[in-house]
Amino acid sequence: MAYFEHEIRIRTTPDAAWDALRDVSQLHTRLVVGFVVACEWDGQTRHLRFANGLSAAERIVAVSEAHRRVSWSALSERLAHHNASAQVLADDEPGACRVRWCVDLLPDAVAPAIETMVLAGLQAMRQTLEGV
Repeated sequence: MAYFEHEIRIRTTPDAAWDALRDVSQLHTRLVVGFVVACEWDGQTRHLRFANGLSAAERIVAVSEAHRRVSWSALSERLAHHNASAQVLADDEPGACRVRWCVDLLPDAVAPAIETMVLAGLQAMRQTLEGV
């Protein structure tokens, strides 16, 4: 099973980052503007359209207020298994936080493409939350 995680420092407060991350139906307007261009929410699953033209359905597994963590599972014929989470963490720098995004998935062959999208998503998150 492929696994990867990436972490990025964002110059915004942990509270502000968490407020955007926990709003699972508004990725396209509050968290990763320009990376996700549309999001439809049915109460359990978000249906996303990405700027690169790809679409995905992601079932929200948990939103943990105590851990500032959202986890989800992508639903796709291409994926035998997918589980991901994003978590807001405190940072030593005042007015900053870190966001850690972890993914495990099968088949291993799709990991490079998914990892490329995660890295792009983190950059979009930084730009959105820092107001760049």
